[in-house]
Amino acid sequence: MRILGIDPGLRTLGWGVIEVEGSRLRHVANGLCKPGGTELAERLLNLHTLLTAVFHRMMPDEAAVEHTFVNRDGAGTLKLGQARAIALLVPAQFGLPIGEYAPNSVKKTVVGVGHAEKHQVEHMVGLQLPGANPAGPDAADALAVAICHAHHIGSRRMKIKVQA
Repeated sequence: MRILGIDPGLRTLGWGVIEVEGSRLRHVANGLCKPGGTELAERLLNLHTLLTAVFHRMMPDEAAVEHTFVNRDGAGTLKLGQARAIALLVPAQFGLPIGEYAPNSVKKTVVGVGHAEKHQVEHMVGLQLPGANPAGPDAADALAVAICHAHHIGSRRMKIKVQA
């Protein structure tokens, strides 16, 4: 199974693709979408175009998107939410199942603690995906989201086997 993880952002959206075979994870690719443009609508359109191209190129089976981190800047959180909407729209247009995960859940799954620092996430992504060289912190976060989704899928499969 191929999973594409997304760390939404209006200026920089990180993406990362992993393949899952049983309990084994393998890095496929990662990168950054930098939409450019001065107007919000233009940036969102560019983001949609860039992310759609990634989906066409990577052909994932499922997608995983990080929830928006709510902070004191309401306007900033709203804009980030609009970028997250694009991150949900594109895989939906491809008819893919989409997992959504809180940042603390991603960190807890990948690092072991929910309030891990960015460098800790990057380090653990490198350990879990040997050979991965994230294009930046946003790409490392996207790979972490994909890893989190893979673990949640594995847990669901284990529960189904136990119930059967």
